[in-house]
Amino acid sequence: MNIVSTHEFLADRPWGSQLLADFGAVAARVHSTDQPYRWHRNTGPELFLVVDGVVDMHVREAGAERVIRLTAGQAAAFGEGEEHVAHPVGLARIVVVERKDSE
Repeated sequence: MNIVSTHEFLADRPWGSQLLADFGAVAARVHSTDQPYRWHRNTGPELFLVVDGVVDMHVREAGAERVIRLTAGQAAAFGEGEEHVAHPVGLARIVVVERKDSE
């Protein structure tokens, strides 16, 4: 059994993480950060759950960019290849479930 207090997790660097569960090709991790990630596309589906804080999720759909504000308790699910980047507004803690070969 692995018990983690996700709302208290603090990484030693932006987007640092702690493994919550390993499902073979898929992993669940808690991240903490106050810095944006980078534009990317995952190799499979991704679940992005805000545990604490606020995250502005930038997405590109049909060449147009839009921003969706996610607050604690809100989640976004992305399909394979959907382009996005997370921009925390201050410190945020996030649980991400994705394939291990995703960036």
